[in-house]
This record gives sequence, C-alpha cells and structure tokens, in this order.
Amino acid sequence: MDENLVIVDLNDAYCRLVGFSRDEILGKTTFDLATDEFRQFLLINRNDLLSSDYRKFEGTVVAADGRHVPILVHGNTLRDDRGEIIGNMAFVTDMTQPKKALALAAEVQKSLLPQGKPQIQGLDIAGKNVSCDEIGGDYFDFLWRRENPNSPFSVVVGDITGHGVGSALLMTSARAFLRMRASQPGTMSDIVTAMNSHLAQDVLESGRFMTLFYMTIDPENDRIKWVRAGHDPAVFYDPTQDEFEELKGTGIALGVSNEFKCEKNVKTGLKEGQIIAIGTDGIWEAFDKNGKMFGKDRFRNLIRQNAQANAEDILIAVYGELSQFTKGRKSEDDITLVVIKVKRFI
Repeated sequence: MDENLVIVDLNDAYCRLVGFSRDEILGKTTFDLATDEFRQFLLINRNDLLSSDYRKFEGTVVAADGRHVPILVHGNTLRDDRGEIIGNMAFVTDMTQPKKALALAAEVQKSLLPQGKPQIQGLDIAGKNVSCDEIGGDYFDFLWRRENPNSPFSVVVGDITGHGVGSALLMTSARAFLRMRASQPGTMSDIVTAMNSHLAQDVLESGRFMTLFYMTIDPENDRIKWVRAGHDPAVFYDPTQDEFEELKGTGIALGVSNEFKCEKNVKTGLKEGQIIAIGTDGIWEAFDKNGKMFGKDRFRNLIRQNAQANAEDILIAVYGELSQFTKGRKSEDDITLVVIKVKRFI
C-alpha cells in the first residue's frame, strides 16, 4: 500500500482469501474491502495505528461472494534509506478455521451460563456476560431451589485472571466444583473455602487466580449474606435515600493460598426498590479510544439514573453506555454484570 493505504501490490494468496482478481483489488484501499464495523474501527483508529511502525490487530473483510472473512493483520510502515515514509505493508492471515473452533467453544461456554431470568418471590434479577474474545474467564451463576420460590437465592460472579482459552477452561472447572459443593451441606463460607482449596491445587503452576463474589438473599429473614474473595465489592443502592454502599468484606482471591478461610458478611433491612449490582472490573476499567477510563462514578450514576427501571433495563443501560463509551476501541477484558432489584420483600 502507498502512504494513503491504496493497494499497489499483492500476492495470489490474498486474491484467494477475498475471492477477487488482482486487477479488481489494485487501486482499492483497505477500507473498501472491510465490513462496516471494521471500516469504522480503521477510520477511528487510523492515526493511532499509523503512528507506530509496527501494529497488530484483528478485523473482518468482505469476500467477493459476500462472505465475511476474519483476519489477523500484522502491519509495517515502509521507509526509504532516509527514513521517509513511502508506504505500508500488511501480512494478512485468514482466521476462518481458528474462529470456527473458538465459536464452537463459545457456544459451549455460553450454554453454561444461566438461561432466562430466575423467578424468585420479591426479586427482579438480570445478568449478562460479554467476553472480549470469543471465550473468556468471567462467569455468573444463579443457585436456588426451583421448586420453592421463597427459598434463599444465591448469585455468584467470578473473574479468572486473563481471558481466552486458558481462563475459560479454569472458569468451567471452577463453576462445576462450586455447583457440586453448593449442593452439599455447609455454609457459604464452607463452600467458598472448599473451592479455594480445589483451585489452589489446579492453578499451583500457572500463577492464575480467581476473584469471587458469592451472595445469598433470604426473603424469610429479610437479609443478605455474602462472601467476597478478592472481588470488587458489590454496589448497593437505596433510591429513597439516594445512598450508595459498597458490600465489602475481607478475603483474598481464590487459588492464591491454600490456607485461606472465607468470612461471611450480613446486611438486614432490605426494602422495595433497592438495587444490588455485582460486576467484574471490565466495566469500570474499560477505556475509550483516548485512554479515558469508564470509572465507578459513571457506573453508579447509570444505576441512579435508571433506578426506577426493572433489572433488565438497568443492565441494558449499562451495556449500552459502555458500547458508546468504548466505540472504536476493542474491549481488553471480559464484562459481566448481575443486577438484582427488590420488588417486594416478605
């Protein structure tokens, strides 16, 4: 490509990738072959990408038959012997087969997440997980006795360090163990302590760990109990008082030390309209294309502004604002959020 990203030369492999002839491609720019989303990414980030002599990024181009072809691009700036820019070169890798394999893994992983909203007496509940790659290390789960809607309801939100295949495999293992242990007798502290011992053995050589927030809402006794293992505190909002509270508690991340024992925290006096939001740090640590962080204040304000809405609409508002905020910049972390709104507490 020349300095204006007009294609001036290419090999046969690229022609086969996109299905166009050499003559059909010459004279086009990289934007002409991109999908709308990829074109927008290139336009927004053009200056940043070209400011570096070497760049690596993913995208999608449209083939001659209309297929969308995922690609990995390694780009280089071309300079003459005086250091002046004379053009650009890109090595393009067809990622169709790897993406197919990851898409299948993503389908399996998504099937492990809760399907549909739990029907719990007095509670309005919604949850969502979006991975920054095809698969990720965040997860959430709902635990309760479906035959008894008045029984205690538990929600779990976890975050494995990193993302991708390794984190996804560890997340799947952690989910399976927690579900198994939660079905057995014992307090929530016993459950999370046992989970820590299990993870500590699994991640001993990898250096990975997992943060976890485990909360139970008990309608009969008008209270919530929670264990926090290295996870960001949940946000508790009372719209009648316009007050936020962080549901804190001591506890290190799971898998760091086999000796760690979890401590339970308790809060009573729940009232209609109060909101509990449990998320992962991919929300408030998201950045826009200028490097500005989304932040917890913006997150809290969204909850305040949408306090009269139901849990699902609050969830939609947060993800919608995140999408607008990060427009033009690929997310660097998985994003998970569970919103619980008290409708009528018995």
